[in-house]
Amino acid sequence: MPTCAAAETLERARVPLIYRVHDEPSPEKLEALREFMATLDIKLTKGQAMRPARLQPDPRPRSRHRNTSNSSMRVVLRSQAQAEYASENYGHFGLNLRRYAHFTSPIRRYADLIVHRSLIRAQGFGSDGLPGGVDVKSLGEIAARISAAERRAMKAERETVDRLIAHHLSDRIGATFAGRISGVTRAGLFVKLDETGADGFVHARTVGADYYRYHEDKRALIGDETGVDLPARRPRQREAGRGPRRSRARCGSS
Repeated sequence: MPTCAAAETLERARVPLIYRVHDEPSPEKLEALREFMATLDIKLTKGQAMRPARLQPDPRPRSRHRNTSNSSMRVVLRSQAQAEYASENYGHFGLNLRRYAHFTSPIRRYADLIVHRSLIRAQGFGSDGLPGGVDVKSLGEIAARISAAERRAMKAERETVDRLIAHHLSDRIGATFAGRISGVTRAGLFVKLDETGADGFVHARTVGADYYRYHEDKRALIGDETGVDLPARRPRQREAGRGPRRSRARCGSS
């Protein structure tokens, strides 16, 4: 891979660069992931060295629950650390790579430009390479600013999408949509619509006639009286701008 070859070339030449790094999940997040996967009959052995392949989806039907791939992948993603840029390398856990540098042509990111200029300096390709006074410490400061700018851009993108979806649905109050439960808290359910990806919240007291309690280990709201496990992970019909239809179901995250 060019991304790995670029990093290896610069390391051999002892020229500083900016890496794309991704740390391992924290022990706390791994434990929470193990507890959730156990509710889907998927076992992650405690104390076992965690490798990226262990967190990849398995096509074999090992769970008694239907349509759990969205649920398990969402929880797996939430358990991951956030990738960032750094001048010190600690590998990329998600890609299972010891070293990785953003290196594209044409150049699409400032981190790519730094790597290109480092290669020019290392290989003596011209006078516009990385200046000799630029070291690991100064690149570390640049990497921190790039990472912060990336997070701001991602947040701005999410907010823009939310505003556009809200505008698109503003004249569809009362319409019926298919959606999936995307998250569960003590207060209620988060629902994502299949058609638009719009997110909404349904308060627990409006879900059917039962009283629902939150079970942390199962990531679920379970009715005191019924405890019925209906296929809540399949798309369900909701009416925009109105309360949910009556249901006596166990509401688990999708």
